[in-house]
Amino acid sequence: MPPTHDCAFRRALLSSLAAALLFGCGEQRPREAAPAPAVKAAADAPVQYVTVERRLIPESLELAGKIEPDPTNVVRMYPPASGRVISMAVKPGDHVQRGQALAVLQSTDIGSARADYGKAKIEAERSARARDRAKSLYEHGAAAEKDYLEAQAAAESAQAELERAQQRLALLNVPAQASSDTIPLRAPISGAVLDVSAAPGEFSKSLDSANPLLTIANLASVWALADVYEKDVAKLRVGKPVVVEVAAYPGRRWSGKISSISDALDPTTRTLKVRVVLPNSAGALKPEMFCSVHVDTGSRQAMLVPANAVIHEGDRTTVFVEKNNKPEQQNVTVGATAGDQVEVLSGLQPGDRVAAQGAELLKGAPQ
Repeated sequence: MPPTHDCAFRRALLSSLAAALLFGCGEQRPREAAPAPAVKAAADAPVQYVTVERRLIPESLELAGKIEPDPTNVVRMYPPASGRVISMAVKPGDHVQRGQALAVLQSTDIGSARADYGKAKIEAERSARARDRAKSLYEHGAAAEKDYLEAQAAAESAQAELERAQQRLALLNVPAQASSDTIPLRAPISGAVLDVSAAPGEFSKSLDSANPLLTIANLASVWALADVYEKDVAKLRVGKPVVVEVAAYPGRRWSGKISSISDALDPTTRTLKVRVVLPNSAGALKPEMFCSVHVDTGSRQAMLVPANAVIHEGDRTTVFVEKNNKPEQQNVTVGATAGDQVEVLSGLQPGDRVAAQGAELLKGAPQ
């Protein structure tokens, strides 16, 4: 066999032996490398920057005030006559109905009023008979016209005096036929007793007294009276909707409208009174409760940053601004708060990037 054929034969034989050896022993293929697990996305950077921008924010006023009863529904009861308080049937906080007896007053004025009424009644009857007699005589020509006119005038005067005496008894709430010297004081309106300033056995003067015996108020509707500074008066108008909150009921709100704005400025506080009438059928609003009156006054443009971007250090307020890829602490002046955003009045420009989350971590860091 030629040499070249011999070499080819050897190479073929070696290849066959190698293949047989491999298949006979079972091919042990190298394992493919297991795919590397996906690398978890890097956690958010500890410091995140946001861009300063201008946005519309709602503008509102919060006015401090208190709840007061409607003065037109408040009655201060004074004794109609001087006398001694025999009994007091109510106390502050009680609810009374119109016509209900509240107190009993014993007074000598009752005897005088009855005596005046008795004398006036007798005089009126006598004068009426004299007038009738003079009229009859005049009609029959037995009396002069002058005498008849005088009798008629006397009868009218006596009748007027009788009516005055009757009105006096009615004012005292005493029937003319009664013989007792006591006066029942009855509620002129339905409502709540706000104050009682007399006790049984106490002597009370008449209408010239400075203090009423009782004060009653109908609290079906009340007033929220709040103070507004003169610089904010232009933002308000009569009829503007408001929301009223009281500290006694957290989260509860009453809706109303501004019913009036006072015309006179308080020279001491430099404020005007704003009045809001509120329905109070359930009686939840009590006089003298402190309240807050919230008034939406529109919206305005403001430069805002997240609240957690602002750092307060004593009397200094700063933010960290990104400049040349480095944080730089910068003084700012802040204004109103709108949710989780704070208005920046000075120290920043729209488009600046400030550190928001993690801003505290930059304190003390090299800049």
